Amino acid sequence: MRKLLNTLFITSSDAYLSRDNENVVVKIENKERFRIPIHNIEGIVSMGFMGASPSIMALCTERNVALSFVSEGGKFLGRVSGSVSGNVLLRRKQYRIADDEEVSLSLAKLFIAGKVANSKSVLQRAIRDHQGVVNTVALEKAVITLANKQKQLMRAKSANELRGYEGESAMTYFSVFDHLILHQKSDFVMEGRNRRPPLDNVNAMLSYVYTLLMHEVRAALESVGLDPCVGFFHVDRPGRQSLALDMMEEFRPFLADRLVLSLINRKQVTKNGFVRQPAGGIIMDDVTRKDVITAWQKRKQEEITHPFLEEKILIGLLPYCQALLMARYLRGDIDNYPVFIYR
Repeated sequence: MRKLLNTLFITSSDAYLSRDNENVVVKIENKERFRIPIHNIEGIVSMGFMGASPSIMALCTERNVALSFVSEGGKFLGRVSGSVSGNVLLRRKQYRIADDEEVSLSLAKLFIAGKVANSKSVLQRAIRDHQGVVNTVALEKAVITLANKQKQLMRAKSANELRGYEGESAMTYFSVFDHLILHQKSDFVMEGRNRRPPLDNVNAMLSYVYTLLMHEVRAALESVGLDPCVGFFHVDRPGRQSLALDMMEEFRPFLADRLVLSLINRKQVTKNGFVRQPAGGIIMDDVTRKDVITAWQKRKQEEITHPFLEEKILIGLLPYCQALLMARYLRGDIDNYPVFIYR
């Protein structure tokens, strides 16, 4: 099993990344503030504006360490990567299947069915754990609707029809998301999903954590030799990580949404950590971003039993396990892709 290393997050806007032999060095105002050996990390996410030296970019590509650049609002900007790795035959099989509408649709159904099933589990968990506190009637109604949508989407005849069911499922799920916020309700109000820019504190956190998840999924796909840009559900576009977006779907409720809810309900974040920009969007301040990142890293160290592999793994290895299973499916080692559904 792959060793789970750490991701280095650079949150200061004044930080500059440089190299000293085999070390990653972080400088602020030309003074060294932090250093870490390159072999101790598997990825770097920089939210600074000062940039990175060509030498540290070269070191990252040589050591296969993912270096991503993200805006302070959580928008993915770009990524530095080395030479393409992995079995070329595997990628050619991926491309052929991506061009096959029937097989692509069958895979897309699994991604979205996994997302809907895991969304349903989030609501059912709230009903079970907070009986008498949450609006049980509204949540149970949403669970029934999601169960019906899950059945309908598996019978979809086209990608557009599937997108319709996916959109309806997401609308149902997020229409009751506010009921899952048990504390600080006046400061964290969710009236549906919005982005680009996020217009409230909850959506700002969701968008940010989804970006962290994207980094993990893309790195996992590349590590097993798959092309993260060629997917089966999301339409190909220049610069879009279509397969990473596909595989993110099954993880969003379990990894991202539950983390956001925990941070709010445990009062690990407060309204003071959010800033409204002149254009109207909401972003987190540096302290809150660090708190979210710390919680994200801690969450990755927790253990679960993988539903298909039936082995205990660290949560942080989930994207890698699913990427590996996708590669096994494309090679013909298993009959179908076992989407991650947590019960």
